[in-house]
Amino acid sequence: MRVVITGMGIVSPIGSKMDIFRENLLGGVCGIDYISRFDVSESKVRVAAEVRDFTATDYMAKIEVNKNDRFTQFAIGAAAQAVEDSGISGKVDPFRFGVYFGSGIGGFNTFTSEYDVLQKRGPQRVSPHFVPKMISNIAAGQIAIKFGAKGPCISAATACATGTTCIGEAFRAIRYGYADAVITGGAEASIEPLAIAGFTNCMALTQSDDPNRASIPFDKNRSGFVMGEGAGALVLEEYEHAKARGAKIYGEVVGYGSTCDAHHITAPDPEGEGGGRAVKLALDEAGYTGNERIYINAHGTSTPMNDSTETKAIKYALGDAAYRAKVSSTKSMTGHMLGAAGAAEAIASVIALETGVIPPTIHYQNPDPDCDLDITPNEALTFDPELALSISLGFGGHNACVAIRKFAE
Repeated sequence: MRVVITGMGIVSPIGSKMDIFRENLLGGVCGIDYISRFDVSESKVRVAAEVRDFTATDYMAKIEVNKNDRFTQFAIGAAAQAVEDSGISGKVDPFRFGVYFGSGIGGFNTFTSEYDVLQKRGPQRVSPHFVPKMISNIAAGQIAIKFGAKGPCISAATACATGTTCIGEAFRAIRYGYADAVITGGAEASIEPLAIAGFTNCMALTQSDDPNRASIPFDKNRSGFVMGEGAGALVLEEYEHAKARGAKIYGEVVGYGSTCDAHHITAPDPEGEGGGRAVKLALDEAGYTGNERIYINAHGTSTPMNDSTETKAIKYALGDAAYRAKVSSTKSMTGHMLGAAGAAEAIASVIALETGVIPPTIHYQNPDPDCDLDITPNEALTFDPELALSISLGFGGHNACVAIRKFAE
């Protein structure tokens, strides 16, 4: 069965509506700035990519806002946009309508705030909403409740590969007949003092004080990632089902690869073999001929090890064709949205296919010989790709890649 994309929704540091996100993505707008949500005077890290234009009550009643962690609010916002965009409501058997939606961390804000309540006011004052607000699967559950999706409802957690894993598994669910349509993606909201401290002390975050030189993927002077937040959602649908109801089709998901480095809890395999196999699996399933124009939305975190090993992974999968592909890291604009990254970047990949324009890797200045692919530096490029690859790599050695093709009847 063919699987197509019929709806998209976004909550991101560069826009929380699809039209704004698209314009800022192709315009090279930076969503990274100084952290505004809490005091960073004692922190080594002072910048992040915060969502600044999201209003939860646009998507749920005020009483429901208070019952949902920020990551779930983002998830519902993105999913609501995608469902409305697709026109799927009321046009699919609810028992064949699924949700594959994840988060790398879940309700981090709820966890830390309720722990403070426990310490300061005692166990009797911990909210009865604490557990259902915190657990990482609750975004999937709340989306299913909101849209009456009674088919498979699964929340994968593969760290920073979560969004891509969910999309890939949703693709398989439809392709092999378990669902007719699936709301899929990822959400994260962990720009919190404890998370910033933890990622800082494991040497993952950049300590650059300059928002314009903080997330600089593939640049020789890169020094760590910038934490972002938000959510991305897509509606995947079986092609004949979408065609029968006259749905708009944005692209076709044609391949998925999922592997593990089995190497280290945080560091990638230095040879890039695990990530390379995930990309190759996606390409093989897509029926890649070796001659198609390819856009690669790289994981591109701006950490010293990731960007060089990911370059090796792309070469492992594509061989000499790696040098003909157009590559970019949109994390240069959005920061690293963790469990939401893969979903936002799959949407960015669809936009590249739809518009024929490759989003740039902004703020690139200093070439690194270990990152020698065409990374679309600083400005968007007209290229008209036929096939897009969205790559995500996560702590624990998780690797995932989805292949999306420009739609043709």
